[in-house]
Amino acid sequence: MPRIDVSHAGSLPRTPELLAANAARTLAADGLTLERTPELESLLSAAVADLVRRQRELGVTIIGDGEYGKAMSSAQDYGAWWSYVFQRVAGLEVTGEDIFTEAPQRSAPGDIRLTSFPDRRDWVRFADAYLDPEHPLLESTPATAFPATTGALRYIGQDAIAADIANLQAGLEGSGAEQGFLTALSPGSASRIANRHYGSEEEHIWAWAEVLREEYRAIVDAGLIVQIDDPSLAENFDQINPEPSIEDYLDFTRIRVEALNHAIRGLPEEQVRLHLCWGSWHGPHTTDIGLAEIVDLVLEVNAGSYSFEAANARHEHEWRVWEQVALPDGKRIAPGVIGHATNVVEHPELVADRIERFARIVGPERVIASTDCGLGGRIHPSIAVAKLESLGRGARLAEQRLGASVSIV
Repeated sequence: MPRIDVSHAGSLPRTPELLAANAARTLAADGLTLERTPELESLLSAAVADLVRRQRELGVTIIGDGEYGKAMSSAQDYGAWWSYVFQRVAGLEVTGEDIFTEAPQRSAPGDIRLTSFPDRRDWVRFADAYLDPEHPLLESTPATAFPATTGALRYIGQDAIAADIANLQAGLEGSGAEQGFLTALSPGSASRIANRHYGSEEEHIWAWAEVLREEYRAIVDAGLIVQIDDPSLAENFDQINPEPSIEDYLDFTRIRVEALNHAIRGLPEEQVRLHLCWGSWHGPHTTDIGLAEIVDLVLEVNAGSYSFEAANARHEHEWRVWEQVALPDGKRIAPGVIGHATNVVEHPELVADRIERFARIVGPERVIASTDCGLGGRIHPSIAVAKLESLGRGARLAEQRLGASVSIV
């Protein structure tokens, strides 16, 4: 019978105790650095161990730490996957100007630039919904402020990533699980903060590539899989105003792929997973670029597997793209078959249907059943557990169906 691996996109709901502990942490004068205490470290270790055990019980085979080491002080936080890095890199400063407050930028053919978040095309089109005080689409409370790059970037997160690695490894050993992964930010996504130091956007991106390589290597050297979160490859399309041509967008995006490949050079591809998404906020997403437009460029990233949204109402239809794309030899895909943008728990039969679509195109052994994006900060904890349970059950159903079809043939 074919085996379908099961994983998820990284972030899982934090425990109430962990949220409270993060909220109580002392914030340094720089507005970025959160105090780490022995009590917090002990709480994190125990929480990750319990989370690893629960994932295994739910049928997850490639297990993460839930991004517990990335601070969230609120149950609703869409940005911890990104903001964590501000505490691990020197050369950043809170200036009062960030992606939410900086002036809008206008692009022109051959001159593409990112605009401010409030000027994103989907946000402008549905401004009444995004700004509705009674039903806001962006109920998210970050643990720290957003900084700007004001000096030479330098990685200082050695202790933090070592703790993340140790906690996950201990959890894996204690539960008998075999495979684990940790998430890390991509150079392209990291470089979206304001640049007040480097001479160009390109220099800023390449500086982030050099800095983040240290984190990637630490994870891989520990025998774990590094999932590199790079929403910028797709999400940036909405942050360019007016809408660019596809050709201009691909040219704009290529340097981000090149910088990422530079950062992961020499790392075993089977230990590198790329996560692509269109932004994890719960909005209309009418201005998302299609997967078909960017998939060839995405596959140029030297990763062993590719994680992407495939369960939500905006992108589920794109499974057909893989009928037209040749997945390179030795590569795997990790399509989302469980959504993060709805509280409805997917039926295991539907999950199996979604898995089958991909398995019949690329082969069951090349499919990792996953979630669209992280569930932490977006989905209530009890619902997230139910979704992971459905994910595991759906994968087992898909195995049975695919095994039966193979035996018939």
